[in-house]
Amino acid sequence: MRNFRALNTYYKLLVLIISTSVFLFLLYVALYIYTSKQEHQLFKTTQKQYYNEVSSIIHLNSKTPISTIIDITFWDELELFTKTKDKGWYGNYIASQFETYEVDYLGVYNVDGQFIIKTSGNKIKSNLFIPEQAMKQLYQKKLIQFYIKIPEGIVEVFGATIHPGNDPKKNKSKPSGYFFMVKLMDKEYCKTLNNFSSSTVNVMELNAAPKIDDDVLQANVKLKDYTGAEVGVLQFNRPFNLHFKNTKEILIILMLAAFINILVYLYFSKKWVYKPLRFITNFLETGNANSISSLKGEPGEFGYIGNLFEENNHQRRQLELSKEKAEESDRLKSSFLANLSHEIRTPMNAIVGFSDLLNDPTLSEEIRTEYLTIIQNCGINLVSIIEDLIEMSKIDSKQIAPNIVSIDLSRCIKELYETIKVTIPPEKELELYFVENNDVIHKNILTDVIKLKQVIVNLISNAIKYTEKGTVTFGYQINELNNTIVFSVTDTGLGIDKENLKVIFDRFRRIEDEFSVELSGLGLGLAISKAYVEMLGGTISVSSELKVGSVFTFTIPLLYDTLAPVENLVREVKVFEKPNHETILVAEDDNINFLLIKRILELKKYKVLRATNGQKAVDLCRSNSELHLVFMDIKMPVLNGFEAFKKIHAFNPTLPFIAQTAYASAEDHAKIIQAGFTAYVSKPLDKEKVFELVDSIFSHD
Repeated sequence: MRNFRALNTYYKLLVLIISTSVFLFLLYVALYIYTSKQEHQLFKTTQKQYYNEVSSIIHLNSKTPISTIIDITFWDELELFTKTKDKGWYGNYIASQFETYEVDYLGVYNVDGQFIIKTSGNKIKSNLFIPEQAMKQLYQKKLIQFYIKIPEGIVEVFGATIHPGNDPKKNKSKPSGYFFMVKLMDKEYCKTLNNFSSSTVNVMELNAAPKIDDDVLQANVKLKDYTGAEVGVLQFNRPFNLHFKNTKEILIILMLAAFINILVYLYFSKKWVYKPLRFITNFLETGNANSISSLKGEPGEFGYIGNLFEENNHQRRQLELSKEKAEESDRLKSSFLANLSHEIRTPMNAIVGFSDLLNDPTLSEEIRTEYLTIIQNCGINLVSIIEDLIEMSKIDSKQIAPNIVSIDLSRCIKELYETIKVTIPPEKELELYFVENNDVIHKNILTDVIKLKQVIVNLISNAIKYTEKGTVTFGYQINELNNTIVFSVTDTGLGIDKENLKVIFDRFRRIEDEFSVELSGLGLGLAISKAYVEMLGGTISVSSELKVGSVFTFTIPLLYDTLAPVENLVREVKVFEKPNHETILVAEDDNINFLLIKRILELKKYKVLRATNGQKAVDLCRSNSELHLVFMDIKMPVLNGFEAFKKIHAFNPTLPFIAQTAYASAEDHAKIIQAGFTAYVSKPLDKEKVFELVDSIFSHD
């Protein structure tokens, strides 16, 4: 109801009109569905009654031949005939009455199933078509009725055993022979049934498709032989005239009328209400003077409103100034989103591209390993980019500080070079070179490795983007006098004119000229690079010449790490048997994250248990004294990682804990260590880091 009140007048009227019309339309639809169901139910009931009627007709049609054959077969003279085979008697008493039996064939067999004599009309020419097995069945049942297929068509067969006259129930004596009456189910047979049933009757083959028609009642009588196998179908069809056709047609007309009614209402409401309201809205949004003139031409209240708008047009100008400021804010937002996409797509391109290449089954193991390494490095880089872009707002407000760590600079830059060089588009005649440092660094340096990598990636990516052919060179030199590390990226690309050199590091600015108009912008990448360099305590600059190339140079302070040795960033994973088979509990609610860390730990043959929430982790630690280590996710249901750790630590203070978390800021890491965790590892997980932490913990046991 609240949402309805928030609508303008036109849409309120529109909702009212459409609701009423839709209600009537749905009412007609409901009546149509109800009528159709009633029609279907009536058809179904009539069909059932018709089938019962057909069954009765079939029964009555068979009653006369059955009565006749029963009367004939307990006749002493007929029994004697099976022994004497007197054809004269047969001709005088049986064959002479052939037409009165209303059948097409008569046949007599002795009790051994041997043919004695037959009488048939011109419809049936076949002889000896009564199966021997049917006679054996008749011997037991005394009377049978079945259908068989002969060359002339399907025939109805009535068979009875022959007994003396003093045994009318045929239970005092054994049969002396068999007597058969056969009717051909031809057109004349069907015509007779037509007259009885007021239906169209046809004998159908088994493979004939049954006729399905809503206007016809249909009953199919299966014709079965003496074994119960179907040999054909006797199909009865009768027109079904009890329809609701006229009623349904009226309902369809009413539904169409309701639909047309909606269209008429929409047309005139748009003309009389929506159009004037649109003039008002257009003027309020744009200040278009033509809208005021058009509104003044409308009759009634809307014309008066147009005069009021014209008198207060000067207030509109003030609103336009505010609107321009709002639009400027929207443009900055759009520019930010565009540049956000630019920052993410560079590593994402390598991940998607090399993931697709991995589908090639002909790849060698060496190339597959190389691709997986590139995907892994780009994935890590992508996570870092996303984290830094999210923290861009904190840069302006000075709320973040560099995360200084100890790194092997030479190894870091070489790894970065290997990752970037394979991302160069193959259509470019371009070579990427890395200039080795003249002075060998024997110690790690202290800096923010993520931000350093991002600056280098941004500068090299831009150099590749604006260089169609030639070279892109990057490297670094140590300046011991100034205690700085000088990085440079040189390209032979398009170059930058003097005007753009002044604003190239400004946020949301892009070079617009004939060379770069089709390329993606530099609005955010260089601005982030400048902010990161300054955050690290350095400076960044650029020199360029059009159609010659550009040189980007930046510095960071040279700070040696005197405590840590050079770290080998790439280690070979060695799987070995653990002597004690330590048990590790992984408290992780996400199935994918658990599967990843489980697979990592199983490489070292650890036994892994799982808790899907903090409370289950507490319960498992309380009930299982054989746990050697716990990987605790910080964000979990029921109890979070901090709460679960506190409870477990209360009754098992010696159990080591490694926190695993997606929170990667320095403040989050400090909070984890202060809480008492043994160590922590950030998501996405690095298996080498996991192995290093676990081995360091178990080595002290």
